[in-house]
Amino acid sequence: MLNENIKAIRKSKGLSQEELAVKLNVVRQTISKWETGLSVPDSDMLISISEVLEIPVSTLLGETIAEAKPDDLKAISEKLEVINLQLAQKKVTRQRVLHWGFISLCAVVVIGFALLAALNSSYLGWDYTSPETAVIGVGLHSFEWLFVRIAPFAFIGGVVGAVMTRQRG
Repeated sequence: MLNENIKAIRKSKGLSQEELAVKLNVVRQTISKWETGLSVPDSDMLISISEVLEIPVSTLLGETIAEAKPDDLKAISEKLEVINLQLAQKKVTRQRVLHWGFISLCAVVVIGFALLAALNSSYLGWDYTSPETAVIGVGLHSFEWLFVRIAPFAFIGGVVGAVMTRQRG
């Protein structure tokens, strides 16, 4: 039982006899003897084996450990394939959302400039002696000033982003 457990756990961890031997500071033939039942590791070595294989000693000494069956591996690979497809689909969706977001940003900038051109800063002729009109006029003027300075960069960023996130293929 111990010999079968050492072999099964070693294989499940993806270790060769040589790799396990190096980790335990023994020769490969020692591992082979343990796995074939020709010899048994002492108690100190059992502790070392359990630490290297990251399992409790009781598991080494316990019941026979079933090796992964090909059907189990097939089921796992199918699940991984489904997960990969879902992640790929999420990536495509995220890319589409970003792409249309950048295009929308460009459209908003163009519409903003069109509105400012159409309005021709009509609030500049307002009566600033009235406190209500003065506040609104200053607010609109500040918005226009900020928009005119930031919008070209936002537009260029939107165009670059739309180009970078476009669908290829």
